[in-house]
Amino acid sequence: MNRLATQTSPYLLQHAYNPVDWYPWGPEALARARAEDKPICLSIGYSACHWCHVMERESFENDETARLMNELFICIKVDREERPDIDAIYMSAVQAMTGQGGWPLTIFLTPDGAPYLGGTYFPPEDRHGMPSFRRVLRVAADAYQNRRADIERATSQVRELYAHAQQPAESTGALEPQLLERAWRGIAQRYDPRHGGFNGAPKFPQAMALDYLLRTSYRTENESVLDMARTSFRSMARGGIYDQIGGGFHRYSVDDRWLVPHFEKMLYDNALLVQLGCRLFLVTRDGETRRVIEETVDWVSREMTDATGGFYSSLDADSEGEEGRFYVWSAQELTVTLRDDATAAAAYWGVTPGGNFEGHNILHVPNEPAVVASRLHISLEELEGVVARSRAALAGVRAQRVRPARDEKILASWNGLMLRAVAECARSLGRGDYLELARRNGEFLFRELVRDNRVLRTYTAGTAQIAGYLEDHAAVALGALALYEATFDPVWIERARGLAQAIVRWFWDENTRMFFDTASDQEALITRPREVTDNATPSGSSLAVELLLRVGAVGDDPALGERARWVLETLAEPMARWAPAFGHLLGAADLAIRGALEVAIVGDPSREDFQHLAHAVSSRYLPALIMAGGMGEQANGIALLAQRPMRQGLATAYVCRRSVCGEPVTDPSGLLAQLTDPRTS
Repeated sequence: MNRLATQTSPYLLQHAYNPVDWYPWGPEALARARAEDKPICLSIGYSACHWCHVMERESFENDETARLMNELFICIKVDREERPDIDAIYMSAVQAMTGQGGWPLTIFLTPDGAPYLGGTYFPPEDRHGMPSFRRVLRVAADAYQNRRADIERATSQVRELYAHAQQPAESTGALEPQLLERAWRGIAQRYDPRHGGFNGAPKFPQAMALDYLLRTSYRTENESVLDMARTSFRSMARGGIYDQIGGGFHRYSVDDRWLVPHFEKMLYDNALLVQLGCRLFLVTRDGETRRVIEETVDWVSREMTDATGGFYSSLDADSEGEEGRFYVWSAQELTVTLRDDATAAAAYWGVTPGGNFEGHNILHVPNEPAVVASRLHISLEELEGVVARSRAALAGVRAQRVRPARDEKILASWNGLMLRAVAECARSLGRGDYLELARRNGEFLFRELVRDNRVLRTYTAGTAQIAGYLEDHAAVALGALALYEATFDPVWIERARGLAQAIVRWFWDENTRMFFDTASDQEALITRPREVTDNATPSGSSLAVELLLRVGAVGDDPALGERARWVLETLAEPMARWAPAFGHLLGAADLAIRGALEVAIVGDPSREDFQHLAHAVSSRYLPALIMAGGMGEQANGIALLAQRPMRQGLATAYVCRRSVCGEPVTDPSGLLAQLTDPRTS
């Protein structure tokens, strides 16, 4: 065993028996590098990363390669999901050096942590124009020992890159509707009209950009924009990127038509797609969309939820040493398992004897179900029955296979994203079981990962550790707000408010007038990271901006809203120019520019008259909705409920836009009439 054996991260533990003398990131490794004047070989990856596993098998388990690493470097292994700050700092350096990034990330540092050479995956032998990892090791070591002037030039350029990110923020433009117009048109230009989604292969879900298009279609009543979101979600749901048997979405598709996925399943992808699908269902009332989001939440509940209520991080792409083995099928397996239903099921899921993936079949839905039913001379309802029976039968067979490894690390920010998605679905779909799932998760987070309004990043095997980042605080707080809107229990709004105040105290820097991803009292690295673009997950800044806008509106705290608007101003022109990189932040910009739809329901949440009004709100897609409800002590500290009485002893709803309110109403039909004009602001 090496030093990683004492860690709790499943990814680090995977490397605990490598012959490499790995250190976890920490003062011991850094002190040794300085004492021995040795460069650092830093390797960053994550548990579900396929190519991380490949490089481990090819290089880190190879005795000769390990001998070179141990002789020439201090070797440090980092789980990017535990330490997104370290990953962000060195990923930006590798991208600047090579023009690309990804995982595994391989980077060589001076003993003080300055990067001077790096890349991603390196093969064990020279091939396809890529140098072997051993060649790279020798070049990196020789550069440090014999070409210090070159090292100094390389590190000084990277330090300039880091220094630029620390400059005080400035406004780049006004928050005006034209910004939103430019942004959605920029996103739409990248739309793939044949298969949905954006650009070509590889194709990522980009749920946040699709969510912004859905919001835009509501604001503008533009049916073509709605169709981009609707077609993209349906194409993914019918593709191999969606697990047709067990529910849940894989990470991305290696082709442009969503057929062949990179098979890992990540909690955050599914959180964002569940949220998108739930909102899309409220617009379209499409039964297929509802089925897919319910299957995905059911998968989370069944396979990704700890006994404590926390949500696990991911499922591996590989099982039994092969990528996708758990998920693919032969035509013969369908025949044996499904018998009389096999022909129809094969037609529905595009199964052929030759297969579509290395001789096997990735199940997908290549044709419209109605067309398949017509070709089979059965009704659509009969086909749906066949598919439901077949799905259950194949799930039973698959349960006997060796499962992909599960990363049971519970991350605060990813849990916050899924908490919000499940709470929204519980409210919109009227699913009490989803509400209980969300409530248990929320209680877990605030019991195990929140201390005095500070969030811890990770919880594994009963141990909470690592100071949380901006994204952790903001995502958990937004999850709490979603739980409040689903339950009207004021404890959740108080918890969200406490985290919002902590964000301003610990992550806001008054000198630069911007948020940083690490708190002011966290470990000092070579630079203090700040990521503003939304990548696979929303950036900490975009989550914080939305949180401050929402908490500021609910609690009548204009200072929070003004701080959020300033951050949006500093990114106004980048949002308009490079819109696909700011999907979540654009939603916050829409909220700031067009204003919130504020709904206050005054009454007892346990009574039917209150519940009917709440259901009327929950049954509509209202992207800028900020809702509060309750009476008496439940209304304390909630500005939306202040000085708003019930009428005639009945639960009463108040609908306001930009401090202008409609007539208070006590019946759902009157409330719906005030909610259904999307252009009113």
